[in-house]
Amino acid sequence: MYKIRVILDAKEDVIRTVLVQNSLNLEELHQIISKSFGFEGQEMASFYRTDDEWNQGEEIPLFDMSDAGENFCMATCSLTETLANEQDKLIYVYDFLALWTFYVEVIEILDTSSDVVSKTILSVGEIPEKAPEKEFKAENLEIDNEFEDDYDNYDDFDFNEY
Repeated sequence: MYKIRVILDAKEDVIRTVLVQNSLNLEELHQIISKSFGFEGQEMASFYRTDDEWNQGEEIPLFDMSDAGENFCMATCSLTETLANEQDKLIYVYDFLALWTFYVEVIEILDTSSDVVSKTILSVGEIPEKAPEKEFKAENLEIDNEFEDDYDNYDDFDFNEY
């Protein structure tokens, strides 16, 4: 069994720790996480691979969106392959219109098994009524402008010649 901690990216602490069978795939984990936070699980969602600093990496979508149906998706990614070790992490985004964002981390991999598919063992905080606002900032890319513009006033040109 896996002990997984899921934290909502919000100002207030909203945390769920769940025990899940290691035989699950990411689609089943998506359903467990969404239900543990009070969602119906009907919205689009994706997991994203991440490093130790939570930098977002490769997307694992809920459904295979490729034309030929050859890409991977949550249903084709097993928990044991995707989160093979303790402290492995994923970012989980639920409902792309609201952008509920969660940090998912394997706390412990237990040798025991159970008949229960999943169980919430810790629940801290209540989910807010609406998703926390996300602020997307681009990196500050200061570009040295090697091109000097000698044409200060474009109004002096007659563009009607053509």
